[in-house]
Amino acid sequence: MAVKIEMLRCFSIVAQTGSLAEAATQLGRTPSALSMTLKQLEEHLGQRLFESDRKNRLTPLGEFVLEQAQSELHQFDNTIRAIETFASMPNGLIRVAVVPSVAGLIFPSVVEQFAETHPGVSIEIRDMDSASVLGAIARGQIDIGIATATGTMRNIHQKILFSDRFGLVCAKFHPLALATGPLSIKDLKQHNFVQNALCRQISEPDFQALLSATQISAQNTLSLISMVRSKQWITVLPSSVIHIAPNQLAFRNIQGLTERRQVDLLYSKPDQNRSFVQDFVEILVDVVKAGPFEPDLA
Repeated sequence: MAVKIEMLRCFSIVAQTGSLAEAATQLGRTPSALSMTLKQLEEHLGQRLFESDRKNRLTPLGEFVLEQAQSELHQFDNTIRAIETFASMPNGLIRVAVVPSVAGLIFPSVVEQFAETHPGVSIEIRDMDSASVLGAIARGQIDIGIATATGTMRNIHQKILFSDRFGLVCAKFHPLALATGPLSIKDLKQHNFVQNALCRQISEPDFQALLSATQISAQNTLSLISMVRSKQWITVLPSSVIHIAPNQLAFRNIQGLTERRQVDLLYSKPDQNRSFVQDFVEILVDVVKAGPFEPDLA
């Protein structure tokens, strides 16, 4: 028996409410029907998801299933919403997914220019990490993706948009931001460091040793930036991330850290009835060429 999306939805609602009766009310089903669904899921997995029949406390497996279920349901609901939106847009829809660190740097200008020439076309922009962007473009769930690609993708056009250097990102008045002279990886070890997904792209051995000794990580860009702005934490990110809070953040180069983050444009070949997708791509590329990137990159 395959685990169906509605089975995960039932489990997720019960786990969040801690009550079969309340979950049944939200889902428009009877408590007995929900109980049977949960029993089927547990039988399929071969383990209990709840510590007791009261459904108010999850087992370790239940905690994991809830996390995965919520992620899957979020993606599923977004997909259904995109399909419904697409169907309701007579003049067309462009679906775009972009990594958060780049979205605000590019899209305000792109969307403004595109809207002037294509006033009837709707644009849907989603924030995703690179892996999710690549998966969405491969599955045909988006038309355009901006992320770090790990290789070539079949039937997908790929173009390097720009690259930017990795370096220290900290609060503007953090001691490392104010320090004179060059900074080294050794200097980072003396402060509270929080790692992030982009850090894993850096292979420099001393930096990898720093990551191995770091117990705190933040996968969400806004959470990461909030921690850094507090002046209690530092991190390493690409230089263009500074645009998120230019008056509050500082970027500094780090000796020995020469690797760069590459940002790629990915898009499927549009059919003749959706030539506006190609128009959007061309505007996007022009904006990057004229944008606030390191001069030797765009």
